[in-house]
Amino acid sequence: MSLSDPFFLDKSDTDSWKALNAFSLKVKAAGEAAGLDYRLIELLNVRISQINGCAFCLDMHVRQALEAGESAQRIAVLPNWRETTLFNDVESAALAVAEATTTLPDSESRIAELASSRLVLSDAQFSAVQWAAIAMNAFNRVSILSQHPVRVRKY
Repeated sequence: MSLSDPFFLDKSDTDSWKALNAFSLKVKAAGEAAGLDYRLIELLNVRISQINGCAFCLDMHVRQALEAGESAQRIAVLPNWRETTLFNDVESAALAVAEATTTLPDSESRIAELASSRLVLSDAQFSAVQWAAIAMNAFNRVSILSQHPVRVRKY
């Protein structure tokens, strides 16, 4: 063993990993119950993974977003979603909430961003997006700290 070898958190404490996955399933169910479509949740997962710089999660969630019907164009412009008209009001509000939950900007900016999103999202959707972002942030951290490798895929 070398000190530079990855330490896989998910393999070292499988009970905690299983608990995180169970939490994620509850969050997914809350999103579905709130009327958020799977494609949007995957779009949020991609955006959060972009912000956090998690290559492993980006690889997985871009593929899942495409499989869910997301377009390559919208994924390509996702880092600059505010500069396009490709995202509807609900998607834009959800992206704003996910970004605020991930980056935790200063209090004034965060409160303003979340308040404007609440004008578009129902309480259940607003809650579900925040929980989805919290879950994705946790998965990003596990993958980044574990140095999960991105394997070459044949598409």
